[in-house]
Amino acid sequence: MRRAVWLFAAMWPCAAQAQQLPTPDKTAQGDLAVTIYQNGQSLVQDVRTLDLAAGRTRQEFADVSAQIRPETVTLSGPGIGIVEQNFDFDLLTPTKLMEKAVGSVVTLVRTNPATGAETREQARVLAANGGVVLQIGSRIEVLRDDQLPVRVIFDKVPENLRARPTLSVTLQAATGGRLPATLSYLTPGLGWTSDYVLLFDEAKGAIDVQGWITLTNETGTSYRDAAVTLVAGAPNGARAFGRLGNEATIDAPGTETGPRERLGDYIFYPLPQRTTIANAQQKQVSFLDVKAAPARKTYEWINGWLGANADPRSASAVLKFSTSKNGGLGDQLPSGTIRVYLRDRKGEPQFIGESRVDAAPMGSAMSIRTGEAFDVKGAAVVVERKKEGTRRWKTTMRYDFTNARADGVTVDLAQTGLWGDVRIVEQSLAGERVSADRMEWKVPVPANGKASVTVVFDTRF
Repeated sequence: MRRAVWLFAAMWPCAAQAQQLPTPDKTAQGDLAVTIYQNGQSLVQDVRTLDLAAGRTRQEFADVSAQIRPETVTLSGPGIGIVEQNFDFDLLTPTKLMEKAVGSVVTLVRTNPATGAETREQARVLAANGGVVLQIGSRIEVLRDDQLPVRVIFDKVPENLRARPTLSVTLQAATGGRLPATLSYLTPGLGWTSDYVLLFDEAKGAIDVQGWITLTNETGTSYRDAAVTLVAGAPNGARAFGRLGNEATIDAPGTETGPRERLGDYIFYPLPQRTTIANAQQKQVSFLDVKAAPARKTYEWINGWLGANADPRSASAVLKFSTSKNGGLGDQLPSGTIRVYLRDRKGEPQFIGESRVDAAPMGSAMSIRTGEAFDVKGAAVVVERKKEGTRRWKTTMRYDFTNARADGVTVDLAQTGLWGDVRIVEQSLAGERVSADRMEWKVPVPANGKASVTVVFDTRF
């Protein structure tokens, strides 16, 4: 039965004289500015010209977000104050129209499929709960889903049923005339994410990076010709978007001041041109385009606290680059997903992996893990562990690497968990302490060969 309701309601002629319906391709919005945060919350500022009479008057603001948070609404203008406001979110649909017609008289128009002749009857709508029950004269009839051509003519559209989301406001105006007013409100349903396409040329040791902003509109309203500003950061008060696994590493946070505008601790990414964000739409806009920035490929193998990891496991393939102004991307990076492509022997780009990147200040050293290396593996062996004195231990670790590639590689070996008073007594290859709990060694592994590194640690426990 529900399908029949949609059918006939969609066919009713333009007989609604009590309410003027808006033209679909026009909007009541004015000069729009939309600020979208990364937590799905957005600030809409809509400047409209109002034709007001002095004193108390009622104004309707159509084409606001269907998810507007009414408690956040402000209206500013010369001599204007809000007395009362109502948000009418009961939108005009065929089903809603029939539900609102309960108790009213409508006209049923039936068409004979054989002759095309039409018959009309007056009917009172008794119920519209999962189906339509009508009283026609002295009989009660259920509108059946029998595929026969039928439509319903309504005398008017109910006053409390809106074709578009509408905010009704009672104003107190000091003077009359045409006055500019700015309607501001917060709404969920608008969001943005950043995505990066990174093309690595291994022979040149360089990357091309294209950054894309993806806008998503699920507010129930389109925003036409809006000035859009994206804000990197999530103000308190709303849930942030979910995070992906396989996090990218900021090896060293940058200390350079980037070129972007900021407000407090938030960074602004204004779109260069006005744009329309249609409802139920995803839109992509470029915000970063860098060519031939220096980058290098390496392999990384990490061992936890001084324990054995004797079963060979693959090293991680890692791409390293910088976001610095000199010798890097020269920009701050909002958090997002980086998808990495590598040119094959024919020069064609092939997808080799993706990773999550946290918000990175300009000047950051970045490591993007694209996946596991098929031909490069490593293992950790506890050669000896013996007690030295009452509270100290001496542990000899050996790290073994194999390389089945036809070219030599360098493995960035990292030993983590070195908290407290940990000393390096001996090492077969000079390493570097990069943080309080981490040592690194750059281990050259020859083509189709093996390499080992031995390190003796003196620890308190």
